[in-house]
Amino acid sequence: MNQRDNTTAPALGAHPAVTGAYTIDPVHSTIGFSVRHAMITNVRGRFDRFEGLLVLDGSAPSRSKAYVSVQTDSMDTGAADRDAHLAGPDFFDSATFPLMTFHSTGIVPLGDDEFRLAGSLRIKDIELPLDIDVVFGGAGDDAFGNHRVGFAGSASLRRSDWGLAWNTPLDTGGVLISDKVTLTLDISAIRTEQEAAA
Repeated sequence: MNQRDNTTAPALGAHPAVTGAYTIDPVHSTIGFSVRHAMITNVRGRFDRFEGLLVLDGSAPSRSKAYVSVQTDSMDTGAADRDAHLAGPDFFDSATFPLMTFHSTGIVPLGDDEFRLAGSLRIKDIELPLDIDVVFGGAGDDAFGNHRVGFAGSASLRRSDWGLAWNTPLDTGGVLISDKVTLTLDISAIRTEQEAAA
């Protein structure tokens, strides 16, 4: 029989010590995405330049907040021509809309270390609701004395809702790029300010 792993991070609500303001560490974080290509496989990519702020209340997680901004010309799918197309007017139009942003509007604890982060995602000039399922990964001090928290998250969206509707039909049926996009987040954030819980 396997014993319970005592190193498993318990729920954020059990950790009032994590309360405070944190900045996302882009060197140790990933904002990624995947989309179905040619109806047969997934293309994966990531954004390389982003920043964000987390304001956490470890005693009452529903009062926590999150803000993230991403530079839309910083995507990397492993193909320079494809990345240039994504940054161009058919998709993000990065010259006109250099940032996409997300800010939370509410957090619902789902039990254990899982949460649903409700918020608004703005791409180009369209802002729509988006829910992100989040798992609290834990908290602790790193080798340099920084206090960190970690989260992983995922969300699905239809890119056409945000005006990213470009596509081309395939001779065999279907389209080149699916409308559904899966976002994945692995976030490490460093505390910059510790606040007393309200």
